[in-house]
Amino acid sequence: MLSADPPEFFDEGSPCGVLTVEPLDRVLDYLAPAGGAWLGAFVEVPLGPRRVLGVVWGPAEGSFPRNKLRAAIRVLDAVPMRAELRAFLARVADYTLTPLPAMLRLATRVPDLGSGPAMRKLLYRGANLPARMTEAREKVLAVCDGFGGAGLTSGELAQAAGVSAGVVRGLVQAGALIEREAPRDQPYPRLDPARAGQSLTEDQSAAAVALRNGVAGRSYGTTLLKGVTGSGKTEVYLEAVAECLAQRRQALVLLPEIALSAEFLTRVEARFGARPAEWHSGVTLSERRRCWHMVGRGEAQLVVGARSALFLPFRDLGLIVVDEEHDSSYKQEEGVLYNARDMAVLRAAMGEAQVILASATPSLETWANASVGKYARLDLAARFGPNELPQMRAIDLRAEEMPTSRWISPSLQSAVTARIAAGEQALLFLNRRGYAPLTVCRACGHQIECSECDARMVEHRFLRRLVCHQCGASRSIPEACPSCGAQDRLAPVGPGVERLEEEARALWPEARVAVLSSDLFGTARALKEQIAAIAEGEADIIIGTQIVAKGHNFPVLTLVGVIDADLGLSGSDLRAAERVFQLVRQVSGRAGRAEKPGVALIQTSQPEHPVIRAILSGAEEEFWRSEAAQRKSLGMPPFGRLAGVVISAPALEPAFALGIELARADGPLREIGAQVFGPAPAPIARIRGRHRVRLLVKAPKSAGLQAAISDWLQPHKLKGDLRLSVDIDPQSFF
Repeated sequence: MLSADPPEFFDEGSPCGVLTVEPLDRVLDYLAPAGGAWLGAFVEVPLGPRRVLGVVWGPAEGSFPRNKLRAAIRVLDAVPMRAELRAFLARVADYTLTPLPAMLRLATRVPDLGSGPAMRKLLYRGANLPARMTEAREKVLAVCDGFGGAGLTSGELAQAAGVSAGVVRGLVQAGALIEREAPRDQPYPRLDPARAGQSLTEDQSAAAVALRNGVAGRSYGTTLLKGVTGSGKTEVYLEAVAECLAQRRQALVLLPEIALSAEFLTRVEARFGARPAEWHSGVTLSERRRCWHMVGRGEAQLVVGARSALFLPFRDLGLIVVDEEHDSSYKQEEGVLYNARDMAVLRAAMGEAQVILASATPSLETWANASVGKYARLDLAARFGPNELPQMRAIDLRAEEMPTSRWISPSLQSAVTARIAAGEQALLFLNRRGYAPLTVCRACGHQIECSECDARMVEHRFLRRLVCHQCGASRSIPEACPSCGAQDRLAPVGPGVERLEEEARALWPEARVAVLSSDLFGTARALKEQIAAIAEGEADIIIGTQIVAKGHNFPVLTLVGVIDADLGLSGSDLRAAERVFQLVRQVSGRAGRAEKPGVALIQTSQPEHPVIRAILSGAEEEFWRSEAAQRKSLGMPPFGRLAGVVISAPALEPAFALGIELARADGPLREIGAQVFGPAPAPIARIRGRHRVRLLVKAPKSAGLQAAISDWLQPHKLKGDLRLSVDIDPQSFF
């Protein structure tokens, strides 16, 4: 833990406590290196025969005599970690029951941390073109142009273009690329908060003023910005960003999907005159290092990033925007299990910053917090300009005459045909990747499963592979049944987007069809390019998974067809109704976002279902109130607390044995009024060859759940290959 009053500086040779990124259970004692070290300094320390990264965390614990302490090797060339970030990491570790070194690893995911300032050679677009242009050379120059004049190293340019280093060298020799020396990490161009933004409506202006006032107050507060799709939420919260920059504080905008960043960055550049810093897996390693260092020095005013950007070393963070705050991708499901939306609120509260949670379909947790006044709430009820919300209509599949193995109903087919004839776009939405979710032998009934998981393998016909969506294992599509050996009897069952594309091409052979599914693109850049092409009208029919629901703006898209609205309504998922409502409403909102009105057609076999009725009627507040009442009656989140405990092992018996042992020793949990359910096999009972057993802990909202779980688990030591993970506030239960 952090010391109450640690010294700010440790003189050379004085004892200090260092938290390393290694999986140890405590802070280690070292002697400060030559020249001494500030509290929070990044240091390199010896650990056994290795050198590892650490942070000066506070005074030495004093468990070893001073003459036995080893000296830290050196202080790294990085701004020391501020007390606010160290405290935040400690709080997140306590909340999520994560070892503190794992939190430090999350906050130091940057290449070459601490290596000294240096010059490097960058390549920029030159004026000349080689006498002979090849496809590879055109790719390199296109990548160079796509970075808006920013320099790239030779290796980065070759990797981004997918070509060899020799292609890049040839362009340098021809003068098409110019090589210049530049400091390795440069400050970002200054953003101008005084630059005029777009004209706002009366409602937008009122919301923007309220958000600006909150930021100007330089105190903590969280606001739900709820606006229908196309209502201009982005332009409104960019006004809050402008106020934050005018206050000379830093701002962070979290996006749920990397593919959204291209359009968003363009809007930011138009608003502030320069591009912000980016932090996500799609940027180069050198850009990640630059962003990390410039954020710490206060030379990155605005960061646009994925959920992990929340752990960057901001010098003075004044505003966090969580766009599409309801999106499930904000929950980290591996390693450190945290929800970026909730941790954004925590970080803002600790740093006297404002949080804006923006969504057309907020999470029930956020809606409930706004309902009781814990969060402020601002509503944008109308679309910007003359555009109107799309009409919502159901197609009752029970009344449609559809051939076997067809998924597009005659009614939807007629609507798509009319839109194509009018020169408009149609979107067909199905939240299933691949060609078919199941492959069955018609001779013996065998279903092809993953050898390492209790999961069916999904056919990806474009790849000519069967893929497990749990562990990523793949195999070629067999010609004979692996069980009975029957030839040519394997049949795909059910639709995926690839199968839907096949059907669309048969129904509309002259149409241009584009598929948007994350597994079909090797790089984030390729996905962004496809989205940009669609926005420019280079497709008549778009077929996509949930990636198409996330904020894209396709100006000539006027029809959305939801192929299977019932897909997520079955099963025991606590949030099934909420997720279906959010997803269908979000994807329907892609229609009619420009001059022409839009229509959303929802294919369903149960139009009388309460969720389907709520989607069609647009009675959102009634839906949330109904969901809240059901959750409250059951004591479920956000009106109660849950924690998931998953035990895994190569064999089932030891995992179950530990689960039974824990269930019988639930005294610390009963003391806070909690209940333990299980052990039981997890819904996906085996992943990557490990059997999984799950327990669920349910507790009252006010219960001290984390402390009780720690006391409950502490006496039970993991033996052999047993592993145990705890998920506080689980979002999924697989």
